[in-house]
Amino acid sequence: MRLRTKQGIWAAIMAVTLATTSLSIVHAAVPAPTPAPLAKYDISSTHVSGVSSGGFMANQLHVAYSTLFQGAGIFSAGAYDCAQNSLSTALNACMATYLPRKTPAQLEQLTRDRAAAGTVDPVGNLSGDPVWLYHGTSDTTVAQAVNDDLATYYRDLGADVVYDRGSPAGHAWISPIGPGACSVTQSPWINDCGGDSVGDMLTHLYGTLQPAASSLTGQLIRFDQNAYVPGGDATSISMGDEGFAYVPKSCEQGSCKLMVALHGCYQYYGNIGDTFMDKAYLNEYADTNDMIVLYPQATATAGTNPRGCWDWWGYQSAQYPLKNGPQMKAVVNMVTAITDGGPTPPTTPPTETPECVTASNYAHTTAGRAHHSMGITYANGSNQNLGLWNVFTTSTIKETGPGHWIKC
Repeated sequence: MRLRTKQGIWAAIMAVTLATTSLSIVHAAVPAPTPAPLAKYDISSTHVSGVSSGGFMANQLHVAYSTLFQGAGIFSAGAYDCAQNSLSTALNACMATYLPRKTPAQLEQLTRDRAAAGTVDPVGNLSGDPVWLYHGTSDTTVAQAVNDDLATYYRDLGADVVYDRGSPAGHAWISPIGPGACSVTQSPWINDCGGDSVGDMLTHLYGTLQPAASSLTGQLIRFDQNAYVPGGDATSISMGDEGFAYVPKSCEQGSCKLMVALHGCYQYYGNIGDTFMDKAYLNEYADTNDMIVLYPQATATAGTNPRGCWDWWGYQSAQYPLKNGPQMKAVVNMVTAITDGGPTPPTTPPTETPECVTASNYAHTTAGRAHHSMGITYANGSNQNLGLWNVFTTSTIKETGPGHWIKC
C-alpha cells in the first residue's frame, strides 16, 4: 500500500528505489547442459507453471493431479478442458471467442464428475491452493474473456487466486530479462514489461521469496525423456527426446521445492534452443530459494502438432486432460523420479563430447547435417531453426546422436 506524504524527500527515495530495483535485475546465463538421468531429491513441495499451451497443460496437471501439485502459475490460458477434445473449439472458443464455449460452472461440474469417476484427483484438493494468473491487454492470441474464465473456475473451486491483467503485454511469458518488448507477440515469446512478474508469481506460490541470484551455482541436467514416456517413445506423443532440469547446488544436500515449467507453442528446445530456460528468470530464483526447475519438452509433429504445443485439445489423445493422458503421465513420471526416485532410465556408457561444426547453411544441407524448407534451414533430428538457406548464412551445430544435430 502506498502512503501519501509531502513531496520532495519521498520522491527522491522512490527514484533511488526504482533505480536500485532496475539494477538488481541481472541475467545469469543458463549453464551448458550435463547429460544425466533425473535423480531423487528431498522435495518439500511441488508446483507447476506454464505459458499458452503450457499454461493450459499446467492447469490440466494441477487439476488432474491436485494431490501432487500444490499450486500453479499460468500466463495466458483458459479453464480446464475448455477445448472439449476439438481443435475447432480450441481455436474459435478457447483462444478467440467466435464460438460459444463451456461456462466455468459447466467445467467445474465436469471436473467434479471426473473426480467422482477417479479420472482426476478430488476437487477439494484445489481449495486454498495458491494460483497466480496473468493476461496482458495486448494479448490477442488468447482472449481476456477466456483467461477470465480460468480465474472464475479456480475461485469457484476455492483456490487462492491472484490475477494480473493490467499490463499491456502481448502473448508471452513475462520476464524482467525477456528479449521481447512488452506488447509484442513474436518469437521467442518472452517479454519484458518493466516489472518482475516471475518474482510476483513465486511470491504468491511460496509466500516468501529471496532476491534472485546474479550468477548461478547449479547445473542444467539434460535427460532422456523416452524413459518417462508410456511406451518409451517420446516422439510418438509429440514430446522431445531431451528434457532438462536446473538443480541448484544447495538442492544436492538439503530440502528443496520443485517447479515444473512448461513452455508454449514454438518455444520447445528443438526450435529456440535453451532460450526459454535461459530467459524465463526461474533459475535465478531457484538458486537463492532452494528450488529445482523441471523443463519438460514438447516437440513439433507434422500434421497434428506442427507448432510444438502441449496437448490441450486432443491432438494426441482423447485422454489428454485426465490422469492417464500420455503427456500428463510422462510429466508426472518425471516429477516422481525427482520426488520418489523412479522410474529410472537404464545407464549408458559415457560418450565423447561431440565436436561443433561451423559452416554455411548450404554446406550443412549438402553434408547431411541439416535440411531446408521454404528458404529456411533446419538441423536434422532436432529441427532447430538455423536461419536462411544460402552460402552466406553460417551456423554452428553438433551431432548428439546418430543423425541428431543441435546448435552449439
